Amino acid sequence: MLPEKKYIAAFDIDAQNTFTPVCPNELPVAGGDAIADELNAQAAFAALRVASRDAHPASALWLSTPQQPPLSPIEGYPDLDLRWPAHAIVGTKGFQFIDGLDPAAYDFQVFKGIEPDKHPYGACYHDLANKLSTGVIEYLRYHGITTVICGGLATDYCVKNTALQLRQAGFNVILNLAACRGIAEDTVTAALEEMRSAGVQIINKAEDLSIL
Repeated sequence: MLPEKKYIAAFDIDAQNTFTPVCPNELPVAGGDAIADELNAQAAFAALRVASRDAHPASALWLSTPQQPPLSPIEGYPDLDLRWPAHAIVGTKGFQFIDGLDPAAYDFQVFKGIEPDKHPYGACYHDLANKLSTGVIEYLRYHGITTVICGGLATDYCVKNTALQLRQAGFNVILNLAACRGIAEDTVTAALEEMRSAGVQIINKAEDLSIL
C-alpha cells in the first residue's frame, strides 16, 4: 500500500537525450525518448520530484578511442571502471532532458560524473564505492520521504544502481517498468532480478500505483 502522498518522491533517473536515438552516436537506448509520459504520470503520485543527469566534461578520462574501445577496462583510477563513447557532455543536446520533461518541474537535481576521473552509475553517490554522497538521500530524508518511485535510463545500469542505493539507504523503492528502457534483454532481466532480491517493488505502469 502506498503511504500518504507527502511521504512519496518520484525520481527521474538520467532521462536524457544521450540515452536515446535522438543522439545516435552517444549511448542510444531503443525507446528511450518515449518515457516522458510515464515519468510525468508517476510524478502525480508524489509530493517531491527529483532527477539525476549525467553531466560529463569533454576532458573525461574514460572516453573511448580507436585504441581503447568502449567497455575496455580502465586501471589506476578508483572511480573509473570502463571506457565509454562521449555522452552527456555538458552543453550538448545529449545532456538535455528528453522531450516532454520540464527542467523546472524538479525540486532537486543531481549532476553526476562532472569530474574527469569519475564515472558513477547510481545517482546517490559521486564515486563507485558509494561513499561520496550527491545529497539526494539526505534531501529525501530531510523532507520525510519514505517511498521513492523510480524510472529512467537505462534499466540495467543507472536505474538499477540508483534503485539499489536507495534501498540500501532504507527507502521503499518502486520501479515503474513503463518509465524505463534497457540496453539488452539479458542484462535487463538480471537487473530486475537483482532489484527484486533487494526488495524493490516492480510495477508495469504508473496507473498501477492507484491500486497499491
